[in-house]
Amino acid sequence: MKRLLSLSLAIIFALVFLNVPVFAKDTQKEICVFIDGVAVEFDVLPVNLNGRVLIPFRAIAEALNVEVGWDGLTKTVKASDADTSISLQIGNKTAYKNKEAISLDVPPTIINGRTLIPIRFFSEAFGCEVLWDAKTSSVLITSPKKAMEVIGFYALSNNWANLFGKSYPQTGIGNTDLVSELAVGWYGMDEKGNLIQDNKMGWKKPDGWEKALEAAKAYNLKTEMCIYMGDGDNSLTKLIENTESVSNAVYNIAAEASSYNGVNLDFEGLGLSQTGQDLERVKSNFNYLVKLLSERLKKEGLSLTLTLHAPNSSYKGYDYKTLGQLADKIIIMAHDYGVKPEPINLVIEAVEEAKKEVPAEKLYLAISAASENEESIKSKVGIAKRYGLKGISLWTIGLASDEMWNSLKQVIELRQVK
Repeated sequence: MKRLLSLSLAIIFALVFLNVPVFAKDTQKEICVFIDGVAVEFDVLPVNLNGRVLIPFRAIAEALNVEVGWDGLTKTVKASDADTSISLQIGNKTAYKNKEAISLDVPPTIINGRTLIPIRFFSEAFGCEVLWDAKTSSVLITSPKKAMEVIGFYALSNNWANLFGKSYPQTGIGNTDLVSELAVGWYGMDEKGNLIQDNKMGWKKPDGWEKALEAAKAYNLKTEMCIYMGDGDNSLTKLIENTESVSNAVYNIAAEASSYNGVNLDFEGLGLSQTGQDLERVKSNFNYLVKLLSERLKKEGLSLTLTLHAPNSSYKGYDYKTLGQLADKIIIMAHDYGVKPEPINLVIEAVEEAKKEVPAEKLYLAISAASENEESIKSKVGIAKRYGLKGISLWTIGLASDEMWNSLKQVIELRQVK
């Protein structure tokens, strides 16, 4: 009995006089951190000290695309972006934002070799909104609006009202302050390289198509001639295997493209069943078509965008590295994984694999409006932000609800249209 009493007194002494934080495993919840709805992974878990959450410094900075530095002599961490610089010193309750002293409730600390800093101070210093969800022990961070390009796929005539906010042929700002470029899907192609004005997607030039281009120009919207072709009947494979058909395709596309600012090539379905040398041949054949088209369009001062299946899709016939060198823009079709909303882990995987081969400033994340809702669409934009992509594409303008448009305008900086 005396031994038990002595042990209890020793534990109390350690807790009170040595100030050692002890948490019961069955009551202390793991703290999760989300930026724009996307979880942040840490190698050292965040902690809650005196009601304040501290997180690993480098992980949160990288997730917000903030440059970081460490001064080992003074044990000071620094971070900066174009507008803001901060510094915090281990054990010091005074931090600095743009050289202005700010008092902290708890100082930065080091745990298991990692520097942990107060998450609210850091996030708000860089313009983020921070909320604490006590029920789930989660920190919810919303990053500031970001200027990014939005390519809207414009197909059928009912897209008009979604874009311009009024019935055809009237126009208004509508959502043109969000969308910066239109990929007009009025074209298909056959295996001989001939353009089809009424393609297999059911898209065709609507009556008054000239007015659509005129209205786009009036609202400072760039336009791309979008050509869709699938390989379900092997027609695309046949096209790229025949050099004469490829030459014909390049000629016909370039001749029609003069009415636009560029071309968006949406050739889908390559590499589904091929393996080995057959798969490499498919990639090489498609590269050849893209190379010829890219060279021809550059002479005309036109851009080339490729809308490609994601690297982690079932379609392996796309050489991202070579195509990224040939094209001006690559749209990653990170959707149609079979789950709605599209699973964040697979979308992130697709972006990470694409970034290994193509510079981020050429990459756009495709968002399928049919697969998302007003909340999940923010997370997809958040992924594009986190990985520094040039922008997003929206498939299609006509499928986006008013709630989705409002959500996009909450996270993307609007542009001046007139």
